[in-house]
Amino acid sequence: MTGRRSILVLLLALYLTAGDASARVYLTVQQALDTVFPPPAKVERRTLYLNEEQARRAAEAAGAAVDARVVPYYVGTSAGHVLGYAYFDTHLVRTLPETVLILVGPDTTIRRIDILSFDEPEDYLPSRKWLEQFPGRGSADLGARQGIRALTGATLSSRAVTQAAKRVLALHRLFVTPPPSGEQDRIQEPRP
Repeated sequence: MTGRRSILVLLLALYLTAGDASARVYLTVQQALDTVFPPPAKVERRTLYLNEEQARRAAEAAGAAVDARVVPYYVGTSAGHVLGYAYFDTHLVRTLPETVLILVGPDTTIRRIDILSFDEPEDYLPSRKWLEQFPGRGSADLGARQGIRALTGATLSSRAVTQAAKRVLALHRLFVTPPPSGEQDRIQEPRP
């Protein structure tokens, strides 16, 4: 009977300590796109295909790792004018992933950041108020000395979002916005 009781206590302990193993999804990709590019805007998906050298250059410019070699992004237009560029960045916070939407305006500054999914404990989830410090900022404005506050008790979360923003802005600046005259390093067209 003692062995059986030990097994029951162990199973109960495992049940009580086991968290929800599934991701908390706050927005789907389509919901996020509908939010940032409401009708009658048109949305076109494009893809960057990076080689090793291009990924290295982007990582160096961002000061953050660029692991993905295939980077989809979305361009929203209305009446022939670009409204913005939506990127979805999935990365680890501590040991679990998070996916964020980073909307870049035609002026190459961040327009908004939204969290689509977050697998870490809710205590580490960046608040809407914290995310509101990003709009209007460019790549030179994203360091701690430039005014991006850390999250008390969620330093890794704030670092992960800030690095994602730096990564997206570097990719956008290097490979999506029109290059300076004479430079032909654009790689944004989708492969057939």
